[in-house]
Amino acid sequence: MSPSLALLVFTDLDGTLLDHGSYRWDAARPALTALARIGAGVVLASSKTAAEMAPLRDRLGLGDWPAIVENGGGVLPPGTGGELPANTHQTVRARLSGLPAGFVGFSDLSVADLAELTGLSTDVAGLAKQRRFTEPGIWTGAEADLPDFLNAAEQAGLGATRGGRFLTLSLGQTKAGRMQEVIDRTRPLHSIALGDAPNDVEMLQAADHGVIVQNPHGPRVPPLPGEATGRIRRTTRPGPAGWNRAVLDLLQELTLIGDPQGDG
Repeated sequence: MSPSLALLVFTDLDGTLLDHGSYRWDAARPALTALARIGAGVVLASSKTAAEMAPLRDRLGLGDWPAIVENGGGVLPPGTGGELPANTHQTVRARLSGLPAGFVGFSDLSVADLAELTGLSTDVAGLAKQRRFTEPGIWTGAEADLPDFLNAAEQAGLGATRGGRFLTLSLGQTKAGRMQEVIDRTRPLHSIALGDAPNDVEMLQAADHGVIVQNPHGPRVPPLPGEATGRIRRTTRPGPAGWNRAVLDLLQELTLIGDPQGDG
């Protein structure tokens, strides 16, 4: 990682770089190619586990860069597999056991049930259950009871973030916090963050340029202060197609490439 790094991109995965339904990223290939050509770094930042992230990072050709796993619970170093020491997951589960009923976590589900819930293959669903820091899940209780659950979680010292699909409980680590650690180490000239859900907001606000990727299947990201100045923008296309267009446009605006090609 060069001290004169021109650009570092932080990106959410599901519903952002990956299509919400198919998990494919084909539409983002032109922008990924352009980023590789100029030597930009791409840091994946997701609720996925290290076990899920490592092979995906390799398939994307991003193994030279760290990846932020489990919504900021940990960081997968460059060039390593998905093995991380057990950390805070048992503590999260212990505190969760004392909260009001209604939350069903990944640990409560079989691999087959999790595969059905997420649309993942059973192999990948098994990797998704290898939690080290956080516990994602779904709220099965009445929506009116969710605020009481969240308040109880906060009293128990648990942070709760809502992504495009799941509610994730942690000990308070965030994508934005890990992002800042990576920026402090690499000191890029520019930073871009892309995400589609409320749990990406802090990351979007912390970057030089934020992109809210349209996801009609998930909770809407509320209006953000940076949108009035153009520092934060929204895509008109969902998922990797929107990701592709936004990245190419920003590369041109930052004069890192010429006229962007490829609409995905």
